[in-house]
Amino acid sequence: MDALPAFGFTTAAYVVSAVLFILSLGGLSGQESAKRAIWYGIVGMALAVVATLFGPGLGNWWLSLVMIAIGGAVGYVLATRVQMTEMPQLVAAMHSLVGLAAVFIGLNAQIELGRVIRARLNGVTDIFDGFAAVLAHKTPAEIAMLKVEVALGVFIGAVTFTGSVVAYGKLAGKIDGKPRKLPGGHMLNLGAAIASLLLTILYVTGIGPAMLWLLLLVLIACFIGWHLIMGIGGADMPVVVSMLNSYSGWAAAMIGFTLSNDLLIVTGALVGSSGAILSYIMCRAMNRSFVSVILGGFGGETGPAMEIEGEQVAIDAEGVAAALNEADSVIIVPGYGMAVAQAQQSVSELTRKLRAAGKEVRFAIHPVAGRLPGHMNVLLAEAKVPYDIVMEMDEINDDFPSTDVVIVIGSNDIVNPAAQEDPNSPIAGMPVLEVWKAKHVFVSKRGQGTGYSGIENPLFYKENTRMFYGDAKKSLDALLPLID
Repeated sequence: MDALPAFGFTTAAYVVSAVLFILSLGGLSGQESAKRAIWYGIVGMALAVVATLFGPGLGNWWLSLVMIAIGGAVGYVLATRVQMTEMPQLVAAMHSLVGLAAVFIGLNAQIELGRVIRARLNGVTDIFDGFAAVLAHKTPAEIAMLKVEVALGVFIGAVTFTGSVVAYGKLAGKIDGKPRKLPGGHMLNLGAAIASLLLTILYVTGIGPAMLWLLLLVLIACFIGWHLIMGIGGADMPVVVSMLNSYSGWAAAMIGFTLSNDLLIVTGALVGSSGAILSYIMCRAMNRSFVSVILGGFGGETGPAMEIEGEQVAIDAEGVAAALNEADSVIIVPGYGMAVAQAQQSVSELTRKLRAAGKEVRFAIHPVAGRLPGHMNVLLAEAKVPYDIVMEMDEINDDFPSTDVVIVIGSNDIVNPAAQEDPNSPIAGMPVLEVWKAKHVFVSKRGQGTGYSGIENPLFYKENTRMFYGDAKKSLDALLPLID
């Protein structure tokens, strides 16, 4: 294929892919359109890969095909084996790979640039191919701009890589979910950021060994990513996942600038900006400062927690069924515990039986329920719960005082009254679902522990709350035959 027609085909294919990616992002905003949106993304990515393979100057055809085959096989195995409960940590792991790719591509670009510079010094100008051939035709100003792109790419990529690894560890329970900072905290992060800026200046201006400065920049950025996410508590992991998604997008955009790949720039910018917007929305939902999220400055306690009076009172399936059979209105609040127990199908069946008995049943979804944005919506859609009874927090929060029964399934922070009552709580000021205002509240929970975030919940001790202990799926399955 001639270079000019190949370039035209690649450009046209990239434009179509970009449009499909935009449609995919837009469709993911609603449950009804999400499935179609995923197909837009799949087709767009497949078209982008084919266009790149047939584009000018690729080379290494067989190696590319082998790597695509290996990546496709790994992706297929993960897609068939990973449970929905493991999806948040899988997303974090994918983000880490994007960051690592940005680092490797940046380092490789510097290796090729060094080869071109050495050849120029020796008077050689015509021995290059591939990426080096592109670099050989750049002016000094263009080379300086390329170095800025490389430095930004490896910095963002390294922060994304180690930050995502830590997020994966916290989500998977391999790292303690409590916020941890080294002595010095923010000042240590500030010092590392200043050092990164100085190394970037040295690298771009060509003072001293460029590769050494770049490697040191990678190491410091890796430390920043590790320290930032270690300093964030488990209760705020949904925002962290969204934030790292944004970082991975900007890292991909920097790769696009380095490789002069327009589609990678557009795609990275789409992911980066959408992730940043989602992080901002989630911060508002949690009453957090967006700047604090970026700086890793939240998730810790501000003082001694308020003492909780009373005791947790248990109830059995017969007691819950009796209240449900007498109720006219029911609100179900799902959380990560529902995902862990794989109880969404049982929840769907309970909903069907209650509605068949003429009761009003709705779901209350907090913006940060679960460990991934939209986690609960996906699970309920998978269980074929009708979309029209799944309500966001702002739509349903005022209805709890007129509700007969609320069933909380595996939620803690999003129904915690300490957010409103205890100024020293780690979640103080966070908008929550005010379930305690209902007539009866039943909490399906494995035991009396504080859960993943480690924050005590006064809801469990209130007079109108009863604890429905046990695995959520088993508890609901025991409840189903008792519903009239």
